[in-house]
Amino acid sequence: MASDLRLRESDEIQGDILAGFKKDNVTLLFLKFEDAARARDWLRALTPRISTTRQVAAFNDAFSEARRSSGGDDPKTLTATWLGISFTYDGMRMLSTTDPFPTPPPVGTGLEAFKEGAAKRAGALGDTGDNSPENWLFGNGKNQPVHAILKISADTERDLSAEVEAQRIAAAEARVLTVFQQNAQTLQGSRRGKEHFGFKDGISEPGVRFFDRPSQDNEEEVAGHPGTRIIPAGEFVCGEEPAPGSFTDYPEWALGGSFQVVRRLAQDVPAWWAQVSVKLQELKQAKAVPDSATAEWLAARMVGRWRSGAPVCKHPDRDTPNDPVSSSDNDFDFRDDPEGLATPLWSHLRKTSPRAGLQPNPSTPPLPAKDLDGRRIMRRGTPYGAPFDPASEGPGGPDDPRGLLFICYQADIQRQFEFIQADWMDQPNFPPGRKTDTTPPGHAGPVPVPGKDPVTQEAIDVDYESRDQSGLIRHTPLSFAQFVRTTGSVYAFMPSISTLRALSEGRLTGGSSGQTQIPGGGGQQPKPQPVKAYPCDEYLAVPDQQRRNGQSQYWAFHGDRCRLISVADGSAHTDRKVEDDTWLTTWSCLQGIGRIDCILPMPDLQNPGGKSWYWVFHSTAGHQQYRAVSITCGGNGSHTTALERPDRDLTAWGSLSGVGQVDCWLPVPDQQRVGGKSWYWVFHTTGGRQQYRLVSIADGPAHTDVRERTDRELSPWGSLNGLNRVDCFLAVPDCQRVGGRSDYWVFSGQNYRRISIADGGNHPDQLVFGDRSCDAWASLS
Repeated sequence: MASDLRLRESDEIQGDILAGFKKDNVTLLFLKFEDAARARDWLRALTPRISTTRQVAAFNDAFSEARRSSGGDDPKTLTATWLGISFTYDGMRMLSTTDPFPTPPPVGTGLEAFKEGAAKRAGALGDTGDNSPENWLFGNGKNQPVHAILKISADTERDLSAEVEAQRIAAAEARVLTVFQQNAQTLQGSRRGKEHFGFKDGISEPGVRFFDRPSQDNEEEVAGHPGTRIIPAGEFVCGEEPAPGSFTDYPEWALGGSFQVVRRLAQDVPAWWAQVSVKLQELKQAKAVPDSATAEWLAARMVGRWRSGAPVCKHPDRDTPNDPVSSSDNDFDFRDDPEGLATPLWSHLRKTSPRAGLQPNPSTPPLPAKDLDGRRIMRRGTPYGAPFDPASEGPGGPDDPRGLLFICYQADIQRQFEFIQADWMDQPNFPPGRKTDTTPPGHAGPVPVPGKDPVTQEAIDVDYESRDQSGLIRHTPLSFAQFVRTTGSVYAFMPSISTLRALSEGRLTGGSSGQTQIPGGGGQQPKPQPVKAYPCDEYLAVPDQQRRNGQSQYWAFHGDRCRLISVADGSAHTDRKVEDDTWLTTWSCLQGIGRIDCILPMPDLQNPGGKSWYWVFHSTAGHQQYRAVSITCGGNGSHTTALERPDRDLTAWGSLSGVGQVDCWLPVPDQQRVGGKSWYWVFHTTGGRQQYRLVSIADGPAHTDVRERTDRELSPWGSLNGLNRVDCFLAVPDCQRVGGRSDYWVFSGQNYRRISIADGGNHPDQLVFGDRSCDAWASLS
């Protein structure tokens, strides 16, 4: 029976929540809105770039398959750059111009935690003393407020750096300030996949119902990953079905989203390991551990796993660093270790996820693992800083900042993250009910509380349990100082794509302004609210509506939407909006596209038999692709679109070799379908700057393309003087090949200008008039 994996196909849920970006290079930009209206414009432009679950899951599947095919090596040519955006309570209130909670959220819920924020709730989580908000680098309410967090993840440092720079510039132009930037990177070499203390991280993440394929042998576990439980999706995505007893009364704006916790956790690596050695000697003096025990042996018990990830409960004596199965093993629980003799009750592994080994009190059987499904979180952590290297003369010294950029997603911050942190990790009396004043059977003395998690907390009351020579359980007290410090924390919400669109229009939800049917999209969504249609990405001439009765019609593509406009012949070229914006998803041929980069009509397939063909260029995960689509003209101005060929890589175009992204095409006016060939200037961004080259495309089924002239800077175009980038061109409809010249409007950002290009060998160009605001176009307002 086929599994229901519908969440893998979601274009609503942001991609980091369930699929996970899983990139080696990560940057978080903590942002502040200076001007709400401009912040909404910024979000409107950003939303089409936000990575969805469908995109990320498909890439991760392809990456895993390529790795398997190569024998375990990462595919170097398969790369992506992902973006995710989340907002604090204050950020959402500022964008929506209304309170996300018209009435106070229920007391004791994750909604209340989100509204109050991390700093106000720090004390209850143990963030006191050196960990208190007054010492934080961000999120404490005393530094600059945080309204949004932009997560940028890439496979390569170069791709990350380019995207971070582009996003910082775009934000600054909209008066969105970067108040803090945190970079993080997967450790390399033998440290790969590990955090700074040296232990493999991220092994115990849960599976998700309707996203992960269940095992044929046990539908509650992920296929191919024995022991990895499948958790109800509603524990991570608001509005999906959660575990029994979990909170479900979410506001409409929360549906399809997830609440996010971000924490910057500084790690003092040399001090932590020095403490492990000291505690080992204390245990040896007390005869509580074998003489052969090492610091690695004790540290593994503190964590619950060896450095490789192998669980201590299965490998009590030594690590198995070369065993790939044990290093990712989740097929165990703690039911057979109720006293914590194999894996201590206070170990990090048992404190954060007790599995099937949690006894409500020592006299009762342990709870089934499914009873704790409502306490799981989805972690997305990445180390920051150089790894500790005492011999290093550069980065890596003991005083260099290093730690973990901790991120987790959940539907209920209070019930999930905060509960784990406060009621399990920071609670000495967890597991509960163990302390006795008298000596119980099988013990050498009274039983103390287990103690806090000594890996991350100050734990002055840890109970190390071992058997003495007579077989009785003895209790050796240990006291651990804290060498993991909270240096910043934010509670945020990662909305669905629909809620992002609503926020960009000053609303929390879609409202009741009308519905737009999404062809093949499984339902309806609110019509877009009126916004300015610039910067504009592309204009596409309506094939049967050019210069009819002195009017020409165009589809104007901007961001994730499109509108229909018209331009009149004559010196004034009066323009008007014919139809309001619709989502790109209403075009059946554009499904899966968040934003159009540019469109090129196939030169010999324009309106034969009422059908016109086009190449549509668009970007996914920072990489441009193209597809072939068609538009068929019907009666009464109707048009039917179709996807003729699915997405392909730019490498299929020989003329575009070396191009990073095609920005726009400009037909050479006197070289269209001359001798069966059409010539174009191609404006493209490569290496962070826009250039242009000359290419040709032949008529015929193959449409053979050739690069006719190599790249040049924009400077030879006198008419483009002062522009660093051209967004798109629009041909002036009644000024094409008139007197040997063709005129074009050139759009760049918020402005446009008019230029003229002459026929002839050198195609001399000239500026007709200089930059003007796009506000002059009534059709774009």
